[in-house]
Amino acid sequence: MEEGVKVVGFWPSPYSQKVIWALKQKGVAYDYIEEDLSNKSQLLMKSNPVYKKIPVLLHGGKPIAESSVILEYIEETWPQNPLLPKEAYERASARFWIQFGAEKGPTFGSLFTSTAGEEQDKAAKDALEVLKILEEQGLGNNKFFGGDSINLVDLALGWLAHWFQCIEELVEIKLIEPTTLPRLHAWVENFNQVPVIHENLPDKKRLLAHMKSIREMSISAK
Repeated sequence: MEEGVKVVGFWPSPYSQKVIWALKQKGVAYDYIEEDLSNKSQLLMKSNPVYKKIPVLLHGGKPIAESSVILEYIEETWPQNPLLPKEAYERASARFWIQFGAEKGPTFGSLFTSTAGEEQDKAAKDALEVLKILEEQGLGNNKFFGGDSINLVDLALGWLAHWFQCIEELVEIKLIEPTTLPRLHAWVENFNQVPVIHENLPDKKRLLAHMKSIREMSISAK
């Protein structure tokens, strides 16, 4: 294993998963350490003392925290199978969409914890607007956000291809449909068929049960 590469993560976390996808895409071997977030380990507290969150990448004993930072580190450290374009403008564009996706996270969080009625209608409308922007201005007519193959934008937004489906089931609203968002729907299908992605997704039933529990707790805490 190259210089002791380890990933400290949590199985249902899309943030952990995107790090795993990037390492797999690069062909980098690693050890995976499952974290118990209800009883955080000394390794996590020491590796990420500021946020105390997963994921953490350990490379040669040195910790790197925050998934977006980790993805950039992986890209710079292992240049094989590049996940960012060579041209500076295109790299900047990719980073723009990664940032856009991160900033819109609370929009989808609101839908996840919404209940039937005006609250849910507004949350669904807001989420749909974000998805339309991603489809029309981010994805365009490409197969992937990276063009003909996946790149860091696809990995950063990859949660939409699995976790968002669970959200749709839980709130009983379908937004990414062939009739409403045909190109984004096709992207979901194409993304899930990439071997590195398909072979490294959490079990759907287990994930749905976990997210249902989180949603119920969030709603009861309102």
